[in-house]
Order: sequence, then C-alpha cells, then structure tokens
Amino acid sequence: MGVLVRQFAEMREVLSRRATAPSQAGVFSGDNPSAYNTTDPFRLWVIQVIVIMGMIQLLAFFLSRIRQPRVIAEVIGGVVLGPSVMGRIPNFTNTIFPAPSLPFINLTSTIGLVLFLFLVGLEIDVKIIRRNLKASMLISATGLVIPLGLGAALGVPIYHQFVDPSVNFGYFLLFTAVAIGITAFPVLCRILTELKLLEDTVGVVVLAAGVGNDVVGWVLLALTVALVNAGSGLTALWVLLTAVGYVLFLLIPVRWAFRWLARRTGCLETGQPTALMMTITLVLVFISAFFTDIIGIHAIFGGFIAGLIIPHDNGFAISLVEKLEDLVTLLFLPLYFVFSGLKTNLGLLDNGITWGYTILICVVAFLSKFLGCAVVAKFSGFTYRESGAIGSLMSCKGLVELIVLNVGLSAGILDTRTFSMFVLHALVLTFMTTPLTLLFYPAKYRTRATAVVKPGTAIEAGQSSLFLDTFKHKFAVIVDRIEQLPALMTLTQLLQPSSTDSASASKVSVTSSASEKQALPATPPGLGYVTSSSTPVSMEVLRLIELTDRTSAVLKSQSADSLVQRDPILAIFRTFGNLNRLVVSTALAVVGHEEFAPYIADFAQRTSSDLVILPWSSNAGSTDGTPTESIAVSSAITTTFDSLFAQIRSGPQNESLAQVQFFRKMFVAATTDVALYIDGGLSHTTDTSSSTHIFLPFFGGPDDRLALAFVVQLCMNPVVSATVVRFSKVDDAAALTPVSTIEEVKKVPNLQDTVYALGDTQTRLASESADNLLWDQYTMAPGSSRFTNALSRIAFKTQRSSLPLHDVLNTTAEVGSQSPHSRLLVVTGRSRRLAVESHAVELQQVLTEKNAHLGSETTKALGDVGSALVASTANVSLLVVQAFLS
Repeated sequence: MGVLVRQFAEMREVLSRRATAPSQAGVFSGDNPSAYNTTDPFRLWVIQVIVIMGMIQLLAFFLSRIRQPRVIAEVIGGVVLGPSVMGRIPNFTNTIFPAPSLPFINLTSTIGLVLFLFLVGLEIDVKIIRRNLKASMLISATGLVIPLGLGAALGVPIYHQFVDPSVNFGYFLLFTAVAIGITAFPVLCRILTELKLLEDTVGVVVLAAGVGNDVVGWVLLALTVALVNAGSGLTALWVLLTAVGYVLFLLIPVRWAFRWLARRTGCLETGQPTALMMTITLVLVFISAFFTDIIGIHAIFGGFIAGLIIPHDNGFAISLVEKLEDLVTLLFLPLYFVFSGLKTNLGLLDNGITWGYTILICVVAFLSKFLGCAVVAKFSGFTYRESGAIGSLMSCKGLVELIVLNVGLSAGILDTRTFSMFVLHALVLTFMTTPLTLLFYPAKYRTRATAVVKPGTAIEAGQSSLFLDTFKHKFAVIVDRIEQLPALMTLTQLLQPSSTDSASASKVSVTSSASEKQALPATPPGLGYVTSSSTPVSMEVLRLIELTDRTSAVLKSQSADSLVQRDPILAIFRTFGNLNRLVVSTALAVVGHEEFAPYIADFAQRTSSDLVILPWSSNAGSTDGTPTESIAVSSAITTTFDSLFAQIRSGPQNESLAQVQFFRKMFVAATTDVALYIDGGLSHTTDTSSSTHIFLPFFGGPDDRLALAFVVQLCMNPVVSATVVRFSKVDDAAALTPVSTIEEVKKVPNLQDTVYALGDTQTRLASESADNLLWDQYTMAPGSSRFTNALSRIAFKTQRSSLPLHDVLNTTAEVGSQSPHSRLLVVTGRSRRLAVESHAVELQQVLTEKNAHLGSETTKALGDVGSALVASTANVSLLVVQAFLS
C-alpha cells in the first residue's frame, strides 16, 4: 500500500471513532481548545501550525544574519520542537503534538511535500546543463560515483553496529550510498543566488552539475524504495518498468498535450496561467503523485516528474510558481520538517561510538564530494579558489537529504538512532556550505555578476576623463516598478535639447587654484569641457528585481537573459526612447535589497554613466509597500510627492526606513553623480504644450554647482526656463549653529554622508572660489556663447538673508504663481558633504511652523533645502542632486 493511501486510511480510522459532539461545544461551555478532539481536530492543528511557523520564523531571522538558507532554520526548528529539546519539557509533546494528531500533520505535510517537489521539478531546466557542458558532466559524475562508492563502504560498519539484522543488507547499503551521494539542488540554487554566483562561471558549472546529480539521485532513490516495497525481485522489476513507462508517458505525450493546451488558451503568449490551466496543473500533480504512490515508489516522485513537463516559455513557469510557493513553503513544508523533527531524537546519540560514527559520516560525506569535485574542477581549468568553491557547493545536503532520510525511515531501512545520525550530518554539511564557499571564493577574487543586457545593446566600460563634462550625455536610470515610468519619462524627455542648442555646445576651458585641487575633487562639478555636439543623450535603464528566498525569484535570476527581452517596463522605455530620439540600452538584474546600492554603483561605473537617476517609489510613505492616503495639494491625482506629504502628516513612525536608507546608501556608494527625483505632478499634466519652469536655490558647494550645471543643460530644451537665486546667509548666531558631527558619526558609522565636513579655511575659500567661477561663467557669458539660447531662458538673481530656508520657500511659491501655466521643478543640491553651511537649526524651525513630523532619516536623505520643501507641502517636483567626491 502506498504512503499517501496509507495516510488516508489512518485518518479514516481516526474519524470513524468520532464521539458525538456535545450540544454546546465551545470555550463558553468550558471546552479546552488545545485539547485534542477527534470530532474537531482543526483547533489543535491551528495551534500546531502557529507554534511551528513561529519557531521557524524566529530561527530564520537570526540565521539569515549569518547568510544561512531558510532550510537550516526549518530543520533546526523541527529538531527543537521534537524530543531532542522541547520534548523534554513535561507534557509538551502530549499537549501540542499528541500521537493521535500526528496523522493529520503527516497528511498535510505530505501534500505540501508533493507540491514542493513539483516546484523543484520546475526549477530544473535542461538548458542549464548545456552551459559548460563538459566540465559540468565531469564534476557531476565524479561528485556522484565517488560518494556512492564510499557511502556504500561506510554503510557496512554502520549496518553491523546499529541496524537490525532483519533489514536487508543490500538495500541498506544502496540507501546509504544515495544518502551520501545526493546533492540538495533546491538549497544549492538558493545559496548560489544568495552569493550572487548564478552568472559566474563557478555558479553555472555547479548548477548544471547539481541538476545531473539531483536527477540521478532521485532515480537511485526510487530504485531503492521500489526494491524495499517489492515482495520479490519480479515485483520490483514490474515496479521499475511501470515507473519508467509512466515517466516516458509524462515526458512525451502528456508534455506535448500540456504545451498544446497552454498555447491554445494563450497562456504561453501571455506568460500567465488561466484558472483552467491552474486546475489542470494541480490535477496533474496529484494524479501523478497518486500513481507513483500506488505502484510502490513514493508520492513525491510523481510531483517531481510533473514539474519537469511544465514549459518555461515567456515566464509561464515563474507565474505558476508565484501562485503556489508561499502557501507551500511557509505553511505546508515547515509541517514536514517538524514531523521529521518529532522523529529525530539526538538524545539517542549518547555514547562515544555513536558520536564517532556520526563524525565519520560527516567526514566521508564531505570529503568524498569536496575532493572529487575540486580535483576534477582543477583539471578542467579552474583556479584553486574556484575549485574549492565548486567542491564546497557540491557537498551541500539540505532539504533533499532530509526527504531521502524520511523515506528510509518510513520504509524501515533506518531506525530512530541512525535517522538522527544522518539528520545531524545533513545539518552540519548544509551549515558549512556558505562559509566555506566564501572562504575559498570571496567577492574580490571573482568577477561580479553583471546585469543581463538586451541583445543589440552594449555596456561600455570607459575611463573617466581628466575633466568632468559640464553637460551630461549618459544617464543610468533605475526603475523597479511600472508606476515610476511616467515620472522618469517626463524628466528624461527634458534632457533632449533642440537641434539648434545641441549643435551650439562648445568647449569651455577653466582652471582651478592649487588649494581648490587639494581640498575638492580634481575638477568641481560644473567646470570643465563640454563634450562634442555630436554626442547623443543616452539612457542606461536598469530594471531591478528584488531577490528573495522564493522559488520564483530564483527562477527569475536564472532566466534573466530572457526576462530582459520581454520585461514590459523595459519594453515601454525602449519604445519611449525611439520616439524621442534617445539612445536607450536596457539591463535587468535580480539582486537582494541590501545589494541594491552597491550594484547600482557598480552598474553606473561599468556603463560610464555621468549621472544616476533614482525615482522615489510611490509607496514612500508606507511601511507595508502600499501607497498611503494623500492630502489635497491642488491636484486630484495621487502622486509620489503626495504620499511623502502623507508620511509627514502622519508622523515619522510611518517613514519607510528601508527605502530612505537605500537612498542614503546609494549616496555613499556611488562613484558618479546621483539625482533623487520626486515627482510632484510634472508627469500628470494633460496639456502637451505646457512648458516647464525650474527653480534652483544656489548656496554653493559641489552639489549646488552640479545642480546649476544640470539646470543649464535642461534649459537647452526650448520648453524649459529657469530661475536661479544665489542665497547668501548674513551673520546670525542662531543660524550658524553647527551640527554635531561627532554624534552623527557615532549614530550611523556606515553612512558618513551625514557629516557636515566644513573643513578648514583653505577648503572653504577654495570652494567659494569655485562657486564664483561657475557663477560668473554663466551670468557673464558673452553674447556669442554657443549656449546663449539656454542662458537666455534663465533668470539669475542674488539674495541675502538671515533665514534662507524661509526665503527659499517664499521664492518657490512666488515663482510658481508667476508661471501658472508651467510645471514647476525645483532642483537643489543635497549638500550633506562639503556644505558651505548648515541649515539644521532653521530646518527645525520650518518643521515646527509647518507642523511637519519629518523623520530624521528622510532629512538626512534629502538635505536641508529638500527637507524644507517637502515639509512645506509645496506642489512642486523635486530633484535632489549629489556630486561625486573622489
């Protein structure tokens, strides 16, 4: 009788003994919901699920800090809740996991395991094997043959020491060989993804070798189970022949029919499964599991084979996984691990012989994989470090190993003691994989994984010139959701100058003093040479997808080369570029959220981008990823800026710290100029003839010089005009109160952008000289200047004030009222580094007057001027720029 059928039979027996329910069953009549009741097992099942999920989430939170995969938390959580730890608490097991309730957990976990193995089958793509085929096959074969042989040899003394003689000796050796030889492919995928090795040669080879290793391991395990369950050799032969016939039936006619139906219903073209296809898929999975179960193998094999026939065209497999994975991995699968943990008793490892054999299992399992795969990799042309990483990764066990062990336990091949020994060995080897890989193959010794670029476009790594360009021609545009497209398109469209103005750019030679060169970058932003007039404006658009531990994220990471060609966001931006005569190159990367900032910085450097444009996402004011309710700001359209206003009104507790800190990390990590753009309605006008007016409050410093040069470039577009006001702060003791730089460094040691580096007198004089030089360059440009048309649309003013932030807000309102038919964009320097002076005291006054509760993280991200504008809830778009300081 199959495992799944036997579980249903056990449940039927339990339910057949149901007692008559009391007339008023419930807590109000004194009923204890934690007591197991055969008439209502749901109550205890819910308690068990909450305890299991809580324990695993707690362990996963801490273990993720040391970069361990989630499976480690699930295995340890199962062991902790079992007799090894929590089971030693009096009545814990009898209360939470009583024996009569285990059939329900067993059935639920088996259903979840079948679905999970279906997802594992979906992850396996035979196209992976074709990449570095020769090396992958050699490593896979070596990493399987040697461990199989040593595992069988190790099984001889273990059998004589621990196993009951009634267990067939040959079956036990075969099972031991499979347990030692198999590689955990699902966990391996997640470790490679976490370490950003999927696009590295090491990762590609290991992934391909793991696929072959995993498939052969499953075949051998199926053979072992078939032999154990068969009563005779002839029966075993029938089981194997039936299994082979069924696999061929699924892989050929059923796969063809499934693909035909998916294409007929339009699912392959759209990449989205319909309700009909989801129904057919689930029915197929469970029928396949049922069939392999009743012929005497195991239900999980049916789910695994069903996953192999699902097509991967246009992200169809990814969409299908997204509909199933959370329920499976967060609910059903933890039940399986805890059910395994309830059968694991580390207390039985109570003598030196048992511990000696446990250590021997760990050593043999690791060295047989590590040495064999590493040696073959070295002879295949890999370096010593790459070979060590390949050997470490191939020794990973994890989830598949536990499934194998549970199959052996349920088949009677293992007893509780040997089962616990092998569980401990799987846990140790999985735990070792990540640190060993980082030890052999740290990031500095490998080529960083690159974004996948659309065919026909290229990422060119160029040398930065001696002089910075006044006008920028290559922009790295970062986008991660479709809601950001209108704002980014509107901003980038302004960068396209008219043919007259673009042809009029000329070289402007500027010199710097020796003190300026020492205190500031070699050439301050806004000074230097204008590039050739023939250089077109180009966009390097990077689509970022967050990498999580979900199966769908792993599949996206593996399929980045196809996603970049059919991603709708990138496709829209490419079309936009063609319509507006912009050179657009697109790239896509699947990376963890913590890696966003360094990845963008590396991408900008590789593409030789002049400026990185970051949009403030539309959920800026929400901590759960949903847009917050906006307030009325003379526009019926809810914008990103509105969401930020809502954040201010509702208090700093709603500040999206993860997003704001990402911006701050980006400002620190960037090796080029950065602009943070917040759309306040610039992209929502329906009047195509409306112009855009820019207001720039100029205080001085490298960021403001960059802002001034960028405003002049924007004004090359004939529909753009600007007002630039140079503010000078008069002597005011309250306004000149400096910020405590020491305290800010202590608070955020990794984000030194919070420091106001006023420097010495020489530094300040050099910065002031650079400000004056750039200001004179634009305000005193001769009439024959080739960018006279752009400067003619800019009104330059100067203003002295003791409260410059208040005057900035008043001027913003005045400029907006003077241009009622123009869209208003405020450009300001972030000025958190090498600032001329601090406006922190006045900013606090503005926040108090406006009754705004702007969080400290947002203030540090936007700078004083940007924060004051946000606090005033002015109906403007905001561009905060920061110049790169070498």
